[in-house]
Amino acid sequence: MDHIQTYKVKGMHCASCASIIEKTFKKKEGVHSVEVNYATETAKVAHDAEKVSPEQLSKIIEPLGYSLILPMANDEMRMFAEDHAAHLGPNQSKKEKSTELAEMKTKVTIAIPLAIFSGFVMAWEILAQFNAVPAVPYVWSEFFHHILPLMATYMLFVVGKPYLLGMYRFFRYGSANMDTLIGIGTSAAYLYSVIVSAFEESLRPFLNVDHTYYDVAIVVIAFITLGKYLEAQSKLKTGDAIEKLLNLQAKTALVVRDGREVEVPIEKIVHGDMIVVKPAGKIPVDGVVVDGSSYVDEAMITGEPMPVSKTVGDTVVGGTLNTTGAFTFRATKVGSETLLAHIIKMVEEAQGSKAPIQTLADKISSVFVPVVLVLAFVSLGAWLLIGTSYLGFAQALSFGLVSFVGILVIACPCALGLATPTAIIVGVGKGAKEGILIKDAATLEKLNKVNTVVVDKTGTLTKGKPEFISIQKFSQMNDEKILAILAALEKKSEHPIAHAIVSHAEAKGVSLPAVHSFEAIKGKGLRGIVEGAEYFAGNAKLITDMHLTIDTEVLEKETRKGNTPVLLATREQVLALVMVADQLKENAKDAIDRLHSLGIKVVMLTGDDKNTAAHIARRVGIDEVIAEVTPEDKLNTIKKYQAQGRIVAMAGDGVNDAPALAQADVGIAMATGTDVAIETAGIALLHGDISKLVKAINLSKMTMRGIKQNLFWAFIYNIVGIPLAGGLFYPVFGWLLNPVFAGLAMAFSSVSVVTNSLRIKSKSL
Repeated sequence: MDHIQTYKVKGMHCASCASIIEKTFKKKEGVHSVEVNYATETAKVAHDAEKVSPEQLSKIIEPLGYSLILPMANDEMRMFAEDHAAHLGPNQSKKEKSTELAEMKTKVTIAIPLAIFSGFVMAWEILAQFNAVPAVPYVWSEFFHHILPLMATYMLFVVGKPYLLGMYRFFRYGSANMDTLIGIGTSAAYLYSVIVSAFEESLRPFLNVDHTYYDVAIVVIAFITLGKYLEAQSKLKTGDAIEKLLNLQAKTALVVRDGREVEVPIEKIVHGDMIVVKPAGKIPVDGVVVDGSSYVDEAMITGEPMPVSKTVGDTVVGGTLNTTGAFTFRATKVGSETLLAHIIKMVEEAQGSKAPIQTLADKISSVFVPVVLVLAFVSLGAWLLIGTSYLGFAQALSFGLVSFVGILVIACPCALGLATPTAIIVGVGKGAKEGILIKDAATLEKLNKVNTVVVDKTGTLTKGKPEFISIQKFSQMNDEKILAILAALEKKSEHPIAHAIVSHAEAKGVSLPAVHSFEAIKGKGLRGIVEGAEYFAGNAKLITDMHLTIDTEVLEKETRKGNTPVLLATREQVLALVMVADQLKENAKDAIDRLHSLGIKVVMLTGDDKNTAAHIARRVGIDEVIAEVTPEDKLNTIKKYQAQGRIVAMAGDGVNDAPALAQADVGIAMATGTDVAIETAGIALLHGDISKLVKAINLSKMTMRGIKQNLFWAFIYNIVGIPLAGGLFYPVFGWLLNPVFAGLAMAFSSVSVVTNSLRIKSKSL
C-alpha cells in the first residue's frame, strides 16, 4: 500500500540538488513517485511502506550530502504551541533556518572584507598596466604575493568547504550539483596559482608566472557565499504566510476538569472537553457553544471585520478571537482535525506542489550541471588548441583557465530552480491571507487561463438565506394573524424559506399557536390544524391541485422580481400571498463587472425558477442564464462549454455542485460554513465571498506573470553568461568575462529571482 509523506530535506543548495535526489529515489524499488522542491527544501514521496522505509530513503541519499528529517510519532496529529512558534513552511523549522542563517552571516562577515582587499589589489594591478595609477611598490607587491595565498587557502578550505565536498561527491559518486561547479572552478584557479607560486622560476620560460588567480578563488567564493546568504534570507520571507496562520493558534486552554477550571496546553485537549473562553481570549479548538454567549471575531476565517454573535448551539472555530462576553463550549475537533489545521495543511501542500510550467525548468536543471562541465572543458581545450597558435601557450592557458572557471561559476541553475516555486509560495501565501485557499500550483496556473466562469445562484451570488419581503392579503384576516398561522406551520419544516418566515415572525414578537395533525405534502407545501381550523401553506401547484383560483399574473410579476411566493389557504379560499426572497450579496454586481473587465464570460447555472434566475442575472449583469437544471444537467453544461474549447471555472457550494466542480477545469468551492470540506475543489473561498473569486483570478495572473519574468531572467543570465565566460566574443570584440564578475552575476541572479517573487506580496488584488 502506498504511503505518501512530505519530508524536509537537509543539505540542498541548488536546483540540481532536487534533481539528484529525485533520480536517486526513483531508482529505489518501492518508490512510485517523487517531487522534490528546492524552494521549500522538501521531498514528497509516494512509496510502498513494506518495501522501503523513510529511514532507508534517508540513508541512500546521505552519501550524496543530503538527509531526510523524519517526523516523530504522531507529529501529523499535533499542532502544538511550541511547534507553531518555530514553524515556517512545509516541514521547515524557523529556528533551524535562523541558526543556518547565523552561520552563513559569520562566513559572509569574514569573507567580504577579504574579497574587498583582494579586489583592491586586483584593481590596482590592472589599472597600473594601463598607467592609470602608479605601479605597485615592490614591498607591497611582495606583501600581496605572500598574503593572497593565505587568504585564498582560508577561503577555499573554510568558507568554501561545501564546494569542496560537492567536488568530492562528484568524483566519488558521480553526482554533480552547483557546489561541484564552484568547487572545481575555484580549486582549479587555486591549484594553478599554487603551482605557479611554488615553481615560479622553473615555469617562467613556459608560463606567465607574474599572474596568479588567488583573487579569483577569494572573490568568487565570497560573492557566492554572499548570494546564498541573501537568497536564504529572502526565502525565509516567502514562508511568512504559514507562520502567521500558525501564530493564530492559542497555546493553552481553560478546561473544566473535575468541576474546576484548569489551564492546559492545547495538545492535552480531547474530544468532549468543556472549554471556558473568557473575554479577549483565543478559541483553542473547534467546538459547539453549550453555555453563555458572546461575539466572536472570525476575520481570520471569513475575512469579515464585524464580530459574529455566538449563543448556545452555535459552532466556534479554533484560532478565532472572543470579544467581550464569556461562554463554555464542547470540543468537537482537536489537533489536526480543526479547520485552522486543515487550512494550514492545504496551504503547505500547495506551496510545496509543482506547477506544470516548472517542468521545463526541472528538465533543464537535471542536465544542466553535466552539460556545463563538458562546456567548461571544451572551452579550456579550445583555448589551448586554437588559442596557442595565435596567442602563444602561456596566454592561451591563462585565458583558457579564466574561461574554464568563468563558465563553471556563472552557469548556476539556482535562479532557474527558484523561478517557479518562490512565486508559487508567495502567491499561495498571499491567497491564504485573503481567504483564498489554493489546493495546488497546477490549479493556480490553470486559473490564469480561464475564460468562462460558471456560478451557482444560491450562496454564490445571493446570501443563501431567504428573507421575508411582504404580505398580500386576499381575506379579512389581519397581517399578524396570517403571519402567526403561517409561521406555526412553517416551524415544522426545515426548508430555508420556512426559516425566513419563522425568523420574521419571531422578530415581530408574534406568538405562534400550536399545530395539530401536521403533514408535509411533497413538492408542494404543508398542511395542519391551527386553533381548530385546517390550513395549507405552499406553492402555486398546491393551490392549483386544491382547485382554488389565484391571480397568475401577480405570481408571474413577483417571480420576475426574484421573489418566491408562499400561499396560505383553507380548503375554500386563498387567504394571503407571502413573498420571500434570497437577497443579492452586496458585492455580487461589482464582482461580475470585474470579471467582465478581465474578458471572462459569466454564466449562471441554477436549479431555481427561471424567472427568479433571470431577475438576479439582470441585476448583476450575467451573460447567460441556464435555470431549472439538475446536478447532472450542470455537469453536462460544463462539458458542453469545454467541448467548445473554453477553459471553465465553476464556483458552487461544493456539495450539490460536486459533479460539475469535479468536471470543471478549475473547481471553486464557496466555503460558507466552518465544516465545509475545503478539499472539495481546487480552490476554496472562505465565507463564500464572490469578490474573492475575482481576487483569485487576479492572483493567478499576477503569480504566472512573476514566474514568466523569473524564468526569462534566469535563462538570460545563462544564455548570455556562458558564451561570454567561454570567450566566444573574444576574437571579435575582445570580451572575456572575469570569473569575479561571473560570481557576482551568479549571486545576483538568484537574489533577483527571489526578490521579484516577493514583489507579489505587496501588490493589491
